[in-house]
Formats: sequence, structure tokens, C-alpha cells
Amino acid sequence: VSPQVSELVQFLLVKDQKKIPIKRTEMMKKVIQEYKNHKDVYSDIVNRAGRTLQEVFGLQLVEMDTKQHTYILVNNLPHAEGNYLCRDKEKEKMGLLLVILSFIFMKGNLVKDSALWEFLNLLRVYPGKQHRVFGDVRKLVMDEFVRQKYLEATQIPLTDPPEFKFQWGPRAEKETSRKDVLNFVAKVRPFWGHLWV
Repeated sequence: VSPQVSELVQFLLVKDQKKIPIKRTEMMKKVIQEYKNHKDVYSDIVNRAGRTLQEVFGLQLVEMDTKQHTYILVNNLPHAEGNYLCRDKEKEKMGLLLVILSFIFMKGNLVKDSALWEFLNLLRVYPGKQHRVFGDVRKLVMDEFVRQKYLEATQIPLTDPPEFKFQWGPRAEKETSRKDVLNFVAKVRPFWGHLWV
């Protein structure tokens, strides 16, 4: 493996820890600057880094947005039962995210923020109050999950204060499936059945 490929792999792994999409310009600026005018060499380095990530770490480098040229790393290893989207210390946050994705899916793939906050209140997770595991839940949803592209928040026009609609983001579409979410809902429905209606 060439030094440029190793450097790019390390860069991508570090960036992925925050789950923020990685821009092609960042990759070029931070790692493969000297090849920016040689598209074929640049593409070869990116492709070889992608193969290394796949073979060594079980991660797939996916171009999420072809206009903005942003990439994410998607876990390609088989999901352990109930461990969708999870990575050790982020497990609790990812569990909450899966609950939110499930709720959005069960409500027709689009929900108003007021419906989401009401649903979370029923689970005793109160947006606007500090939670011992999640911290500021509204900030977690609006900033972190949206920035990481797990959720998309679209402002509803002419609302004051601003109201939003949520739907699955491109990272959620790549990392999980409707089938996984249905399996999750089937498991939790006996406990929360009345909440999904």
C-alpha cells in the first residue's frame, strides 16, 4: 500500500468517527494535494483506499452526493442482531436514532417536529431538558443527527417560530433498510404498541 493510500485511509477513518460526510476537496487538500491536477492518479488513490477500507475494516467508501462530491463510510460487516448503526460508546445515541427512524417510517416517511417531540415525551425523553445519556435531545436531533445525514430537517414555510419536517437522511438510507426497521418495530411494538398508531 502506497503512503498516499495509507494516509487517505487514516484520514477517512478519523473523519468517520464524527460521522460527518467527507468532501472530496478535503481529501485532496489534506492528503493528495500533489495529484489534484492528475485526475487518473487521484482516482486510483481513492479507489485503492476504498479497497483497503473494505478488506481491512469492512467499511465501504460511498459517494453520497455526486454534485457536492461528499463521501461517507458505511459498515459492510453483517449486522449483529439489534446492533444496527451501532459503534460501542455511541450505542445509546444510535438506539435513540433507530427509534426515531422507526417512528418516521411508521408515520409515512415524514413527520413534523412537534409530532416527533411528542413521541419522544411519551418515551420519557424530553427535548429541551438535559437527559443523562443523550444530553440535550433537541440539539442531538437537530444538530448531530442532521449534520451526520441520518436525518433531513426541512423548515416548513411561513412558520414562526420555525417548524420542521423530518425524514430519513442519505446516511440512514445507506446504513439500514426499511426491513431492518420493520424488524425493530416488531420487537418493540409489544412494549410501545400504542405509541406507533
